[in-house]
Amino acid sequence: MVSVYRKGRLAILIILCQAFFQIQTLSLQADEIAAKATTEGVASATTKADEGVIGTASYYAKRYNGRRMTSGKRYNPQELTAAHPTLPLGTKVKVVNVANNREVTVTITDRCRKKVSHFIDLSRAAARKLGFLGRGTTVVRIITLDEAVS
Repeated sequence: MVSVYRKGRLAILIILCQAFFQIQTLSLQADEIAAKATTEGVASATTKADEGVIGTASYYAKRYNGRRMTSGKRYNPQELTAAHPTLPLGTKVKVVNVANNREVTVTITDRCRKKVSHFIDLSRAAARKLGFLGRGTTVVRIITLDEAVS
């Protein structure tokens, strides 16, 4: 038979586990609400005029060095290239960092997944020129310069 003391410890352990999992669930729900608010904020800030489209940009991880892109070329972190989910391959776009007004012209050479938090992946050289290489992401304006050349 199980002693009363062991039953009490087991009950306390179960109650603590339930409380911990509820706290974890609440924090996950808070993250979802914050992500939804961020997405709505970016969507409301998006403009499709001559000023371009505003959104969040990131850059390629080091593990992609030398891998083939959708265009067939191999990724070189020193080239000014980018990945975008919808723009045609070969399109030249001007990317302007909203925080510091630095700009760079890149060519779309790859596809990226449609993500909630950002919508363009830049090469490391482009991220360096825009001034956010160490931070990971930044808010940018994308202005299409011409149609696809391929």
